[in-house]
Amino acid sequence: MSHATRTGAGAADERALRDAIVHTALEMERLGINQGTSGNVSARCGDAFLVTPSGVPANALTSDAIVLLPFDVDENALVLAERRPSSEWRMHRDILRARDDVDAVVHTHSLAATAMAIHGREIPAHHYMVAIAGGNSIRCAPYATFGTQALSDHALVALRERYACLLAHHGVIAIGRDLARALWIASEVEVLAKQYLLASQLGTPPLLSDDEMAEVVQKFKGYGLRRAPGTGAQ
Repeated sequence: MSHATRTGAGAADERALRDAIVHTALEMERLGINQGTSGNVSARCGDAFLVTPSGVPANALTSDAIVLLPFDVDENALVLAERRPSSEWRMHRDILRARDDVDAVVHTHSLAATAMAIHGREIPAHHYMVAIAGGNSIRCAPYATFGTQALSDHALVALRERYACLLAHHGVIAIGRDLARALWIASEVEVLAKQYLLASQLGTPPLLSDDEMAEVVQKFKGYGLRRAPGTGAQ
């Protein structure tokens, strides 16, 4: 069901979702996949979406600070808004608008995955867990300045039939049916990047075949965390 046809979220649902976004941002810090004011989180909320504000570190984030935006954002109104959304709001909006199977987006600057992104390197099929991203690799989108439409456009291409991608010279995007799953994928991407970098010290890592990865992708369908109350849009 597309964002345009979903029913609006009630006040209680929105409050729970705001709280879940704050929890997700704090978990990103606890897991060591984000720091300071870098990275951001969003979730679908009825016919709109909620996104973390600009320039607020996770340990200072409150539920009331989370910004609610319509999908047809008036950019002129944002200039005068008291609470400004993350500079990456376009990327969050475009992903949620394009992907009916996704209700949450997590963006991190985790160290190992970002190190690979600095080199414009994808994460290849060195381990079967790469399949959590939906294919035989975790692609790296070309570089574009943060917060721009160009970056969002690149990310959408890299995320085709995928649930994670790297952003060149920038970081990681992980998406999922709810915040818990998107966070899990973001954390796993960092683990996979660390594994690949460590394995590379022994030489070029051997890779699983496309057929082997396709089998794992099938096994991962429906695998993992299920939606819990307050962790994603209803």
